[in-house]
Amino acid sequence: MWRLLLVGFGTLVVPLDTALNIAFPPITRHFGLALPEIQWVVVCYVLTYGSLMLGIGRLGDIFGHALVFRLGLAGSAVSLLLCAASPSYGWLLGFRVAQGVAAALVISCGPALVTALFPEAQRGRVLGLYALMFAAGGVLGPLLGGALVAAWGWPAVFWFRAPIALLALLLLRGLPAPPPAGAREPFDLPGAVLLALAIGSLLLAVNQARHLGQGGVAALPLAALFLAALAGFLRRSRSAPRPIIALSHFRRPGFARVNAGNALVNLAGFAVLLLVPYYLAGVAGLPTALAGLVLAASPGGTMLAAAPAGWLLARMPAWRMVQLGVALSGAGLGLVALWGPGSPPALLLLSLLLHGAGQGLVQVGYTEIVTATLPRQDRGVAGSLAMMTRTLGVVSAASLLTLWFEVWQAAARAGGAGPAEAFLHGFGAAFALAAALCGLVLALLLPRPASGEVRQPWG
Repeated sequence: MWRLLLVGFGTLVVPLDTALNIAFPPITRHFGLALPEIQWVVVCYVLTYGSLMLGIGRLGDIFGHALVFRLGLAGSAVSLLLCAASPSYGWLLGFRVAQGVAAALVISCGPALVTALFPEAQRGRVLGLYALMFAAGGVLGPLLGGALVAAWGWPAVFWFRAPIALLALLLLRGLPAPPPAGAREPFDLPGAVLLALAIGSLLLAVNQARHLGQGGVAALPLAALFLAALAGFLRRSRSAPRPIIALSHFRRPGFARVNAGNALVNLAGFAVLLLVPYYLAGVAGLPTALAGLVLAASPGGTMLAAAPAGWLLARMPAWRMVQLGVALSGAGLGLVALWGPGSPPALLLLSLLLHGAGQGLVQVGYTEIVTATLPRQDRGVAGSLAMMTRTLGVVSAASLLTLWFEVWQAAARAGGAGPAEAFLHGFGAAFALAAALCGLVLALLLPRPASGEVRQPWG
């Protein structure tokens, strides 16, 4: 249990990145950015670790999860200090890429480390505890971020995490880091490169698709690169003696659907971190510290749900838990779409708590499904797959939801609306879309796999 807590403490350097969201307004002012430009702070970081996670998870399965995890902690400490000292916006984006590499090392092996510490019969509860600690970072991020920005400015949301990474690195010195017993399996480097290229080009193509209407054509070659890299990865995976991930898993009934559903739920849910900080600062007029407290209600709901989720897995099929989580998350997002200039604080908190609780149930139930479906020797890949589908949703949200928000905001301005009214018009439209996406996921997950067709969490 002590080692589980230490791994969770080290993992905090990643979910504490939610502190950055409350710093979006001061960062845009400091570097003189337009609102849409701030998305690159998210895209550069999340695209990097999203592209690399599966390959790094495989490296953890080969060389030892603890070794890869500790390398990630060291890299996080260095990159966070560099982000805080960024002299320009371009340098900040470059250092965010470095931070993304370090984050991939940490979160690709975190779930594998904690599940290896306990018997398989306790896997559900362990995943619930790990999700609880991950969510705790999401809660603390906005709370600390608001106070730190008010006291020391936006660089503080980066440098305060460096001591956490270094302390965890020191305390985890004695964590056993042996590679798996037996002959070392080969690492499919060509497959890892092709997969990273496919994911990266896909996410960049989604990001650039918004410019097609203005004559921008960057999305087209990026889409072509994605298709070529994906075809190469699929061909390589069929011929490699030990691919990054066996494609046969996705032919299991329901497995592809639940992975797609997780990506869509996280696409919808990221609207909270992307747009709510601007509502709290501009429409509600809350001070930075108080805005951080309200924003923390969403990860607070995740933490409250993750705590009993591991216990519930013994009494509820993981598939059913995912469905319940999607429904709660969609209800919360639908309530956010109703926010206006005079919305009471109780509505704000209830909306975010509902959304967060749904996300917590989805996270634990989905991770249990993925972990139980893949072989135990691929536990690093399983944890990475769970994080990667979440990442695909987050990066797509940073692009697609921003575009949707801008379209509706521009339409309101064209109709004569003022800046505040136009913002609320785009804000409501973005969250209505997010709630509708959750409804789509529920429909996608409605046909439940037949009992006995796949492993036990499904039947």
